[in-house]
Amino acid sequence: MYLLGYDVGSSSVKASLINAESGRSVASAFYPKKEMKIEALRDGWAEQNPEQWWTNLILATNDVMQSAEIKASSIKAIGIAYQMHGLVLVDKDHQLLRSSIIWCDSRAVSHGDHAMKTIGEEQCLSHLLNSPGNFTASKLSWVIMNEPELYEKVYKFMLPGDYIAMKMTDEINTTISGLSEGILWDFQENSLADFLLEYYGIHKHLVPDIVPTFSEQGRLSANAAEELGLVPGIQIAYRAGDQPNNAFSLNVLNPGEIAASAGTSGVVYGVSDEVKFDPRSRVNTFAHVNHSPELNRLGVLLCINGTGIQYSWLKQQLAQREMNYPALNDLAMEAPIGSDGLLMLPFGNGAERMLGNKNVGATVKNINFNIHQGSHLVRAAQEGVAFSMLYGMKIMKEIGISPSVIRAGLANMFLSPVFRNTLAEISGATIELYDTDGSVGAANGAGIGSGTFGSFQEAFENLNKMLVVEPTYKYTDQYDKAFGKWCEVLNKCLQS
Repeated sequence: MYLLGYDVGSSSVKASLINAESGRSVASAFYPKKEMKIEALRDGWAEQNPEQWWTNLILATNDVMQSAEIKASSIKAIGIAYQMHGLVLVDKDHQLLRSSIIWCDSRAVSHGDHAMKTIGEEQCLSHLLNSPGNFTASKLSWVIMNEPELYEKVYKFMLPGDYIAMKMTDEINTTISGLSEGILWDFQENSLADFLLEYYGIHKHLVPDIVPTFSEQGRLSANAAEELGLVPGIQIAYRAGDQPNNAFSLNVLNPGEIAASAGTSGVVYGVSDEVKFDPRSRVNTFAHVNHSPELNRLGVLLCINGTGIQYSWLKQQLAQREMNYPALNDLAMEAPIGSDGLLMLPFGNGAERMLGNKNVGATVKNINFNIHQGSHLVRAAQEGVAFSMLYGMKIMKEIGISPSVIRAGLANMFLSPVFRNTLAEISGATIELYDTDGSVGAANGAGIGSGTFGSFQEAFENLNKMLVVEPTYKYTDQYDKAFGKWCEVLNKCLQS
């Protein structure tokens, strides 16, 4: 018996197949091999055509099935993880009405700010745990105001994972966790945030039906099965945003546990059992995958938009064609701590919630043409991401999230010794790196949702710890000095 998991990101779509008896991944694949294109029609905008997610999901599925050489009939359930906060709109025939306004799009910042001021900070924060900000509800408000004729054709609005599930099942539904990431869930009333829907003028009948995160959410249709090379009737049994799912994939489910990732975006995610929020919404609180009205499990999310995309940009612009990411990581090790004064701020991918929804852009500071080489640039980029995470973790500490152990997948920037050592040294936290990823987590989620696994413990009994990075405290002064200079540059950018 097998479980199939997908991680639908803005860079690529990854699929993994795991053996339910052994818990081991037997095959994985991702498409496209180069990052999916993000359309930026105007400064601060970011859109993708959801059809390209589906096309790449088909390709990844075909690759996985060919590699595994198993019968499609042996797949018990499917799980879906997806890029958070996006907006997908379809008509009554389930046809797309426009490209998706994705997570890093900044156009709705003013809508969220105005809603916060008009409704009132106390009501927004106590009920939504966040400012409406630049999230899905505010993006839909932008459509209402700027594309009213299109809005009148909308049958349902969805998050990206809801769209993929719709393509698989012909059913449209969502989860409480998903609604909370769209700032559409009222944690005081344990229901839809009716007051925000009313303020924005969002028709309530456009909200999809709600299903549990771990449950049968539909079954694979005949048409979808034909496209995917699978068999009809397979359960879709789990769905979650990529960051709650990343935490889930690392067995981060209980208060005090912390997960991190450094892919397209950089994230630190802590679980709490208390209804906590940042008064300035620089970090955000959402329903975790195992949250329920009876049991508070809330994820406090720090997100930095311009993480892996900065590193990808640097590779494309500076590296020779044959130089891959491992070679770049080796190059970073040739430069000293602090990169001889060269500093980089990785904020070139839209408005940053951590910075009060300001779009300060990326910055390269203090280049000396007589000293700095490619190794300095690469190290400064990695240190800049680690410094950004520390800056955000200081905010998280204000609301009681203080990591002593950080769990992450041994992937993306955590493959770099410079990055993971820098993060351990500056945070003082032990970093545990595991052999897992979002698509494997989604497959495990499907195992729980379908009843294949009887408990979370059973789902993660084979989770493999690959590496532990302990802070040495040998270079504290050097890191503190570099971080202090980095903060000085950031503060100047924020004041300009």
